[in-house]
Amino acid sequence: MLGILGKKIGMTRVIQDDGRVIPITVVQCEPNEVTQVKTMEKDGYPAVVLGFSALKKPKKTRKFQFQREVRIEEGQEFTKGDIVSLEKFNEVKKVVVCGISKGKGFQGVIKRFNFSRGPETHGSHHHREPGSVGSCAKPGRVAKGKKLPGHMGHQKVTLSGVEIAYLDAKNNVIGLKGSLPGPNKGLIFIKAIA
Repeated sequence: MLGILGKKIGMTRVIQDDGRVIPITVVQCEPNEVTQVKTMEKDGYPAVVLGFSALKKPKKTRKFQFQREVRIEEGQEFTKGDIVSLEKFNEVKKVVVCGISKGKGFQGVIKRFNFSRGPETHGSHHHREPGSVGSCAKPGRVAKGKKLPGHMGHQKVTLSGVEIAYLDAKNNVIGLKGSLPGPNKGLIFIKAIA
């Protein structure tokens, strides 16, 4: 099944009839437009490009702020200009959600990889440093993939099996159980589990 692009609004909660409180993340999914169709004959694989959040001043080559390519099965047929809305999710119970996590900048090993700190007293100069990272004369270098300080966050995060707690196709709003990656107003891609 084809997915849909949306914008994360924020978190709230839904109170069930039996008194249970379920935290949900609300996503605004305006109808997406199919801007391009890719076929096996021409491109080597079947896919469509979805456009979301129309620009106020469309350009010659671009009409939407966000465009994402989505693979489809060979039997499915789409044409340029087709609309994809939340009505396709009426019968769906669980979805796969993709988003870009919040960026946290340059971080040390304690925050980035949960390292333990060194002693704070008795003249220790080893507090938040990573410690020894190299090896002896052979190979005489730091191994690739070593856990060191660096850029943290701002990565693609995929959550599978997220439950739909609330769906209002008329107002283009969907509520997904739990938290979703990224900041408010961030781009979210939702795809039904086949």
